[in-house]
Amino acid sequence: MALPTPNLDDRSFQDLVDEAKRMVMRRCPEWTDHNVSDPGVTLIETFAYMTDQLLYRLNRIPDRHYVKFLDLLGLRILPPTPARAPVTFWLSTPAQTSLSIPAGTQVGTVRTENDEAIVFALRDDLDIRPCELRFVRTQEAGGQETVNRTQRMETNVAFGAFGDEPGVGDVLLLGLSEAVPNCAVRLDFTGAAKGVGVNPKHPPLVWEAWTGTQWTECLVTLDETGGLNASGSIIVHLPAEHRISVVDEDRAGWLRARVVPPLEGQPSYSASPSVEGLSACTVGGTGEAINAEIVVNEVLGEAEGVAGQVLSLSARPALAGVVDAVVEVSGDDGWTQWRAVDNFAMSGPTDRHVVLDSFAGEVLFGPVVRNPDGGVSHHGAVPPKGAIVRIREYAIGGGARGNVGTGEIQTLKSSIPFVAAVENLAPAQGGVDGETLDEAKSRGPLLLRTRDRAVTAEDYEVFARDAAPELARVRCLTAGEADVAAGAVKVLVVPAAARTDDRIRFADLVPTTAVLDRIASRLDEVRLIGTRVLVEPPRYRGVTVVARLIARPRVAVDRVREEATAALYRFLDPLPGGGPDGTGWPFGRPVLSGDVYAVLQHVRGLELVEDVRLFTANPVTGERGAETGRVDVEPNSLIFSFEHKVRVEGR
Repeated sequence: MALPTPNLDDRSFQDLVDEAKRMVMRRCPEWTDHNVSDPGVTLIETFAYMTDQLLYRLNRIPDRHYVKFLDLLGLRILPPTPARAPVTFWLSTPAQTSLSIPAGTQVGTVRTENDEAIVFALRDDLDIRPCELRFVRTQEAGGQETVNRTQRMETNVAFGAFGDEPGVGDVLLLGLSEAVPNCAVRLDFTGAAKGVGVNPKHPPLVWEAWTGTQWTECLVTLDETGGLNASGSIIVHLPAEHRISVVDEDRAGWLRARVVPPLEGQPSYSASPSVEGLSACTVGGTGEAINAEIVVNEVLGEAEGVAGQVLSLSARPALAGVVDAVVEVSGDDGWTQWRAVDNFAMSGPTDRHVVLDSFAGEVLFGPVVRNPDGGVSHHGAVPPKGAIVRIREYAIGGGARGNVGTGEIQTLKSSIPFVAAVENLAPAQGGVDGETLDEAKSRGPLLLRTRDRAVTAEDYEVFARDAAPELARVRCLTAGEADVAAGAVKVLVVPAAARTDDRIRFADLVPTTAVLDRIASRLDEVRLIGTRVLVEPPRYRGVTVVARLIARPRVAVDRVREEATAALYRFLDPLPGGGPDGTGWPFGRPVLSGDVYAVLQHVRGLELVEDVRLFTANPVTGERGAETGRVDVEPNSLIFSFEHKVRVEGR
């Protein structure tokens, strides 16, 4: 639905011809031959055609006017969103005292000859606390009591980490001297190789930390022990919710190793690992960093004492949702805070409200509106004349460029005592480029239609994107589609994810709980009464391509293999930038072997595509299905590339 545009001249081609003939009859009554074969009528039709073209151009409202109409409707261009990544700061030596790394600390990728460094800033202060091991306890599965092993540890007397015959649910409890949220703890283990029977690369063991209400699984980035089966170090990253608790009268920050069922085809413990020595220390900390630069306490200018004043930021666009936009105005009692609102519709004359236009980089104070009775209404307070106006903090930068892969953030932009290195242990996610003018113009009619109420599927998609600009794709299913029940809608969301060598981790295609909650909260505000809204990621069908190719003579076989593999990952990609047309793989589109042949035949240096085979795959378990010539996908599902195999032979 397009916005209605005024028709400045509604005369058609035939209207122009008829009007010209009437003028001829009045001024030249002797001309009576008005047939189409008459040369005079031919001239009239020629000039009518030229005039019709002029009217067509006249009736096309310039883009500037169209944009102004959208501006009056309150349309704002969406600013970029920054990528976020967990960044680990590794200490040069184990922590002896607490270390605080301030918010805004900058880290980045390595600068190369062709690419500038991508800079990230620490979002919040990161406190790295020292710790040591105080208590050790063991507990067999199903048991209510724990066995105190602290004295044995202190006297270096060996003991079993689990039961004599370890079973699923046996735990080894470690009590740290204090809670160490967001910290990386190194456990130095000494023991004999008695935990036999397990695969040291895939031991049936998980590490968990107590977070106040439950045990939460921890990330383990180093395990030299092979599941407590040999002496070595284990580095465990504790979650932000790690808390002090009491276990059998021992108060500590608890961490545990728990025996779990082994992976399919893998063995379990046949005997308990023997613990001869165990210690703990803090070797690092992890904080969230964003691909943005945070500007603090920027002075915007002086207030003029009039309503509707507009002040500009020194840099734009400002990133929305990164930091709270707090504008402060100086006064006799110091600085007073002015709260940022979406609009001034509900603002009164004493409300200290401002509107931040993130894309334009402007701070707007409330206007004065003339009423029909001749009076005026103040929507928002007016700062006193001469007062200094500043913004406490805002962020700039962002964009899809910040979606870097694992381990690419490795440079510390400023020296920090006792910090030896930085590293991102997971890829950066959520970076999306800002909206273009053409995209905003296409969104304008939807804004005019939906306003603050979601009725159609397109309405829900618009509101979902507004609530979470970091999403890459959104699709809404209405009642009757797929498994959506009557009176409900289902919104499928795909987050922006980083590509490493054209590959995407399946875990990165699952949105976080915080993003899902934010979208659900927004849609709950605009849904029709009685409508149930479900927000979740789409289903994915894993696809594996096994291809055999023939390269041309004197062509590097390795290069052909790399380019062919990259082409497959780009083609079978659910995110924008991939897929048949570059917008991501279409929902429900099957994968045909003929499509794969066509993609591979465009690889440089390739002479012949000898064979192509398609297999379905479970992206979670990695289990491969049977060979097929066509992978069918459910109507509202996407595909995911899973471990393509390309073999290239030389001619």
